[in-house]
Formats: sequence, C-alpha cells, structure tokens
Amino acid sequence: MPICQNEASMSTRVTLSPDSNQALGLGQFALDFMSGKLGPGPSAAVLEKTRLFHTDSVVCGLSALALQTNAPTLLRQEALDYPDAAGATVFGSSVRVKAEKAIVANSAAVREWDSNGTNFGYRPELGHKAGEFGHNDFYPVVMAACQQKGLDGASALKAMVLLDEIRGRLAEVFSLKSYKIDHVVHGAIGSAATYGALMGATAEQIESAIGMFVAHYIPWRAIRAGKQLSDSKGSSAAISTEAAILCVKRSMAGFMGPRDIFRNPEAIFRFFEPTTQGAERWKEQGNSPFELVLSHSGDDFAVMGMHFKLGLYEHQSAGALQGMIDLVAANPHLLDDPSGAKVSRIEIVAYEPAFGIIGNPMKKDPKTRQSADHSMAYIVATLLRKALEYRAKHGALPTGGGANDAIWKALMLDPYDYKVDGLAIYHPVSRELMQKIDFTHGGRSYDEKYPEGIPTSLKITDDAGHVFDSGFVMFPGGHAANKTADLRDILRHKFALLGSLSVADGVDPGPMIDRLEAIESLSATDLAGLYDIAIASRLGYE
Repeated sequence: MPICQNEASMSTRVTLSPDSNQALGLGQFALDFMSGKLGPGPSAAVLEKTRLFHTDSVVCGLSALALQTNAPTLLRQEALDYPDAAGATVFGSSVRVKAEKAIVANSAAVREWDSNGTNFGYRPELGHKAGEFGHNDFYPVVMAACQQKGLDGASALKAMVLLDEIRGRLAEVFSLKSYKIDHVVHGAIGSAATYGALMGATAEQIESAIGMFVAHYIPWRAIRAGKQLSDSKGSSAAISTEAAILCVKRSMAGFMGPRDIFRNPEAIFRFFEPTTQGAERWKEQGNSPFELVLSHSGDDFAVMGMHFKLGLYEHQSAGALQGMIDLVAANPHLLDDPSGAKVSRIEIVAYEPAFGIIGNPMKKDPKTRQSADHSMAYIVATLLRKALEYRAKHGALPTGGGANDAIWKALMLDPYDYKVDGLAIYHPVSRELMQKIDFTHGGRSYDEKYPEGIPTSLKITDDAGHVFDSGFVMFPGGHAANKTADLRDILRHKFALLGSLSVADGVDPGPMIDRLEAIESLSATDLAGLYDIAIASRLGYE
C-alpha cells in the first residue's frame, strides 16, 4: 500500500494511517503538494487567510525589533555574524546569512509580542480533538528557502499553507501540552517537511530530518513555567525550528536520522500514548497513536480554523476581552469615573487550560512583559483602563453600527500597554482594577466547549450593587467562527498600528503593508527583498 494515497480519485485529502510510516508520508506529501501532483491546490480563500497571517506576523516582528526587545535583537545580531552568500536574510537587512540563523532571528521577532495567529487543534467531523494550540511563527522558514532557491511569491504563499497544514493537523491528533511538552514541536516538524520540500530534499531525507529532530530536540514546557517568564518562552518556536532546519541540512548531506519516528516506541508519541496494535508484526514498533488527514486542495485547510489576535494578549483571554467590550458598550455608566470606582467587582469564568495558564493568582502581580501578557487579570484590567481613558478623552465609546469593531480598534492592546514602567505594568488604575477581578474555573460545562470556542463569561458589579452579565462568550472577535466582527477592517488597523511603530516617525507604513499583502504576485527578486525594510530604532522600551 502506498505511503501517501488519496482517499478517492476526486478527494481533496491524503490520509496517513497509523500503520504507515507517517514521517516518510509527510515528506512525500510535502513534495507532492508543492509540485501540484495531488490537485489544484488551496482555494483563494485559503490563500487570502494565509496572506493575512503572514502580514500579521511580519508587522509583529518588525515592531518588536524597532522597540529593541531583547531576544529578537540579540538573535538578529547573532545571525549577522554568520554570513552566507547562499543563505537568507533577517528582517531589515539585505545581507545573506546562514538560513537557520535567519530563521531563528525572524521567528523570534515574529513571536515576541505573542500577538500573531493561534490554532486550536479541533476537527470534530473526524473526531480529531486533541486541542493542542500553536502559532503562526514559522513563515520565516518558507521565506528563507525561497530566498535560497530563487522562488517567487506564489510558491512562498503555497508553502506557508503547507507548513500550517502539517502543524495544524498534528495539533488535532496529539496533545503535547498534556505531557508538558511545548507546542512548538508540531511547528518544527512542519518546518522540516516544508523546508526540505522547497530545498529539493527527497522524502527519505525529510523523514530522516523529522526523526532526528524528534529524537534529539524535544522542548519541555519548562521554558514557560515559573512566576516570571523569560526570553525562552517567546523564542521557543525559533530555537526549535533552528534545530529542525539543521536536521534537514544534515540529512541532505547524508546523515541518517532514526526512521519511522511516529511508530518508534521510545519516541514521544508512542511513549506517552502507547499502542500495541501491530506490535506482533513489527516487533519493536506498533502503530502510531493517530492518523493524519491532510488537505491538498479546496477550502478545508487547517489555516481556516486559526484565530487572529486583535492586539497583544494571550489568546485564552479573548473571550473575556469580548465580554468586557460588550458590557462597557451596553452599560456606559461603568466608565463614568476615570479611576474605575464605578466598578466594584469583575468575575471571570473560563475553561481549562485558560484558568491554568493565565489564571494563577501570582499573575496578579506581573513584573515582566512576558508575565503580564499571560495574566488574565492584567489583560482585562488594562483593556478596561484604556476604556476609562477613552471615555474621559472623547466623552463616549464609539456607538451605532459597527461599534464593536470600532471599540476593538479604539482599545486595541499594543506593546506600550506591556511596558515595564509606571505607565503600563505598574499603572495604578490597572493595579487597582486587577484586585477587583476574580477568575474561576467554570468546570465541565466550560471545558467541554473548548477547543471548539473560547468559552468565557464575565460579570461586572457596579458601585450600586447591580450586576451586568456578558453571557456565555464562545466566538470572540478574531476567532475563526466569529461572524460579527469585520476582521479585515480590524486587522488593517492592527497592521497600521504595529507598522507605524516599525518605521520612522512620519513614514507611512501603508506601502510596506500593501507590499506584504501582495506577496502572491511578487517575482523571485521582489520576494527576496520583501523583508529589507528600514526598521525604526525606538529606544527606551525595555
């Protein structure tokens, strides 16, 4: 039986069964997908959404470098110390460097704000509900390979779909977080397959690279544990992907990594989810614990279920932010006193893993930006503080048709809302509001609705004892299933906001954003220079 086969002659999917060599299958799928052998490819809607995620990631990365955040700045400089005329470029430079160094630098910059896209690992029609989350941190892999091979923008965009498809489908069938392993493993596997396919590797070489990465480089969630988070949290995807690209290079040079890694009983997949079926036949190896169903054409791609962040916040807080926006829009008297005195209590109820990740009581006292953006209390309090400030300045929040979109834009959380000084993390109004927040776990009725949505409810009690209830929020703005927000309009505002931080004062970021949005039409030469942008230098952020 072939490693990789269509389910039917007109199918838009390829299934890699548990009794097959899925690592080899991923390699063959990646090659066949990029060659167009499997079908007509992703629809226009899939390409558009991927394009938006790519633009989102780039403006996040450029602004992180402009504000000279620590890890992106350090890793970018490190990359520039490894020149390679046949390599790739870092943001803001035309100098070619080692591809893996360009990738680690650019991926770290993209991820630094924790503001780019999120997947939820949810495909109920196939019973694939592992619920592993992950983020669109890996597009620098594609850009590096395209620069090295002289490929154009249409090829790059298609490859970005491929990378998201592999990591997104793995997230649906294997929950890394359940075993305290960081979610970036799925992205690194997708990166190895995609980079290998673009660079001309064979399916066997891609399999070797995937096996090598899984055997040698598994990151634990220790990188994001502790009272105050470090640079390791934001750079996890970058560092793992750097390792994955080195694995591809070594495999293409002849190094042979372990084969059939998904069925290997001592690799993470079967070690944590043991299987015995097939063991009699395979002796050491039974079946893998899952099947992989990958799309190659049409609309049904993993990227279509991924979520945009409408500003800077941990994605688990999106339901609470939507609830807060809904309540202050409907009850403007809550904003009458700029100090927040009209609000006496805020009750937030949500699901696991939201409660476990951003609900720890110690996170009511964040001291670093990375800890603040993983604190439900801080995120919600800061949005409310911004609403109080907007009301004091303008007299009212936006009202009428489109008010939800206008409020999202008016209150959008940006990098300066997480600055470690008296204007942000230690702002007295934010700190006072945080103490009024009670965050509790909603139990089974909430947990069973995740990862379909972001099940959250929020109640505000005012100074007169009246309680205002958001009701059950499932699909906040930015969620793939949200039907009320004008996503394109809000994202355009976000792109302009972060883009304006990326370029010098007085420079319009619009042309830069338009160029990113036109990626599919770019020639190989234009694509090679896409990231060669004059980045502003804004001192004093960190």
